[in-house]
Amino acid sequence: MADAQQRAVTTAFAPPPPLWKHFTRENLDKLDQIKTEASRDRDDGRAHRTKEWSPAELRALDVPPELRFLVPPEIPSGEYSVFGELQTLSTSLPSLKEQGIDQLYPDPATDSSQDPAQPSQPLNHAYYLLKISKSLLLNFLEFCGILSVSPEQFEAKVEDMRNLFINAHHLLNLYRPHQARESLIMMMEEQLERSREEIKQMDKIKLDIEGMLGQLQAEGGRVTASEQSQDDPSQSKDLQQQEIENSRLVWDLLDENN
Repeated sequence: MADAQQRAVTTAFAPPPPLWKHFTRENLDKLDQIKTEASRDRDDGRAHRTKEWSPAELRALDVPPELRFLVPPEIPSGEYSVFGELQTLSTSLPSLKEQGIDQLYPDPATDSSQDPAQPSQPLNHAYYLLKISKSLLLNFLEFCGILSVSPEQFEAKVEDMRNLFINAHHLLNLYRPHQARESLIMMMEEQLERSREEIKQMDKIKLDIEGMLGQLQAEGGRVTASEQSQDDPSQSKDLQQQEIENSRLVWDLLDENN
């Protein structure tokens, strides 16, 4: 029975763990009631429904076993299990040798240690990825031949193909730090380009406003000169209308650039 459960957990499309059955509306209401009562006891009868409970405070509550699954667990340390497989919290990529898998490409540190006088050479990832891809094609053809002649001998060839896929996947994962750096550089360059574009737009708006203010200043000088001679009322009215039009143009220009 235990073996059947273990196989069910480690399948490619494993079913959800049985604890999902405890996440019901009734159990959530019970947990809310327990939190309300705990708040009332701590605050001398004054219940605070808006209290924000931390995971540590929730774990300290005395709740029934069926409600214990609704409380966030402690953060795992070291390793944790996902679908029956142990995963590590370390951010460093473990080597294939540490995982007990045959490494099909050389280790630069090992190669350079043979001759200390020569500096360590970087690993040519593209070259070995190409070699592994060609080996995968060849092994697949051999696998098809084995299935047509003696299908019972397929296990060894499947294991070879599995080892090739794992090595190719590990080589690709070695590019992750480089990918993260390049992605960060690209994001910073985009932000810098947006900032430069905003500065250009601000400079353009500044020049437009300065030009419009210069026109208004010139118009204001003409209006001042016209006010000194009030002999022609129709000319004064035209100047006032021109001033209103200039003000409207300034506001339209500001609205377009906002």
